Amino acid sequence: MSIPGKRPKLIATDLDGTIVVHGSGYDNSQIRQRTIDAFRKAADLGIHIYFVTGRPPRWMPEIKEAFGFGKSICANGAMLYDFNDEVILEEWGIPIENQFEIARILREHIPPISFAIEYGDEFHHEIRYVPRWDIGVDMQPLEKIEAAMIRPAFKMLARCSDYEISSDEMLEIAQREIGHLATVTHSNPTESLLEISAIGVSKGETLAKVAARLGLGPDDCVTFGDNPNDFSMLEWAGRSWAMGDGHRDGVKYAKFVAEPHYTDSVARIIEELLTLPE
Repeated sequence: MSIPGKRPKLIATDLDGTIVVHGSGYDNSQIRQRTIDAFRKAADLGIHIYFVTGRPPRWMPEIKEAFGFGKSICANGAMLYDFNDEVILEEWGIPIENQFEIARILREHIPPISFAIEYGDEFHHEIRYVPRWDIGVDMQPLEKIEAAMIRPAFKMLARCSDYEISSDEMLEIAQREIGHLATVTHSNPTESLLEISAIGVSKGETLAKVAARLGLGPDDCVTFGDNPNDFSMLEWAGRSWAMGDGHRDGVKYAKFVAEPHYTDSVARIIEELLTLPE
């Protein structure tokens, strides 16, 4: 199927599971050269490139090494981050009082839950919270995360480390119980892990804000993603692709479905987009 429309003026993509191969351990060797070349050609043509990710800034050096161009929206929309100069440009954090209330409510409704919290370059987690990444980053885990709630946080994480419940099941409960306090999503259905941002903060909201500043609207933009934390930007953009091996609900939000992420599918779509008229 040929792609309709004109050449985009902005391309925004998720990273892990979209252009970074699953299981790569945040190793840029798993970003295929064809993908790097496709994004570089787009940038050379004057197209704005945004890497829109759930990652915190400390996980972005690999992207800087692989690309060395483009801009980033990190922490599921909670910050604009210049990964080339390693500077946070803008940030939207969860207020301290909301952090306490979020933890209180989720402990009541998902009793096995445990928490981590991120602000600045710090990562703190409870003893019960078993990290899959950032192992050893927090050398003083806490009995209760409330002790670390001392400033607005760009992300809270909620995990059931020793209880069989899917991220989708947790998300359904959390959206119902704390949707008035925060934006809740996840980036992996099998992790029993929620990612929590300030109310109204999402990849889609921040991307729309950035695009508007550039004088661009949804029809000027293309997005790619694979999981619920990408759905807001897939829904917003005029043309968007959910990864064929991503979350089953991606098709509800994206306009198109791409081949599995490990097949150079994003690169191939960009190559075709660049052949469209301006």
